[in-house]
Amino acid sequence: MSNPPYAPRPVRIGVQIQPQYCSYAEIRRAAAQYEELGVDVLFNWDHFFPVYGAADGQHYECWTMLGAWAEATSSVEIGPLVSCNSYRNPDLLADMARTVDHISDGRLVLGIGAGWNEKDYQEYGYEFGTPKTRLAALAEGLERIERRWQRLNPAPTRKIPVLVGGNGEQKTLRLAARYADIWHGFGDAKELAHKHSVLDAWCREIGRDPDEIERSTRVFRRTPDEVGQDLMEVGTRFIQLVAQAPHFDPAPVKDWLDFRDDMNKGLVAS
Repeated sequence: MSNPPYAPRPVRIGVQIQPQYCSYAEIRRAAAQYEELGVDVLFNWDHFFPVYGAADGQHYECWTMLGAWAEATSSVEIGPLVSCNSYRNPDLLADMARTVDHISDGRLVLGIGAGWNEKDYQEYGYEFGTPKTRLAALAEGLERIERRWQRLNPAPTRKIPVLVGGNGEQKTLRLAARYADIWHGFGDAKELAHKHSVLDAWCREIGRDPDEIERSTRVFRRTPDEVGQDLMEVGTRFIQLVAQAPHFDPAPVKDWLDFRDDMNKGLVAS
């Protein structure tokens, strides 16, 4: 794989703390532990039930937790990976994000997607619709969020970074080209390289520099030795790890933080 034509970016490490099958006290301790280790961003997710395992297992709501994290942490960025556009009025979501941004002194990343988990929709009374209708709603929602941020008083503390999640080439990547500061996709390095090229093409169509969009992906149970260099070569610099109850094991996170630091030393040296 050849190096992509992107401007050099520092490597960043995110950790998604899955808010299921544990107490909130355990989640709070995990967040403190990962912040102490030096993780760049802490994420949770936006669901109402466990995504896998026992359907009636312990689980906690996304944005309430982010408000608590904003007070309980001091340096790490925080956000949802990702917030479901369907679950909240987009203007309300913009205000919620702006409020957490202020509570955290400017550390919120707004991850957002079209939604996919039918059980969440059915149990909480939202219309599930189709992928087409959910993506159309996401397009409208992103525009409304941007407009609402311009009208709120006080305004956000900074230009809140927007992370758009999803692999769809005709709709999601087109929305990422227009609205995203970060695109979060799925797959191995080869698939990500292809998705990057599609995203770049959408950027060129609207006259946006593809370098403006940070490229993110999830790494689950893979080590830096296994996949780190491949991800670097295709331009993915934001690596998301998964932290699961009951142990919230710090060892894999430490390995990836060491990889980050080694890569970033090289970037500074160059």
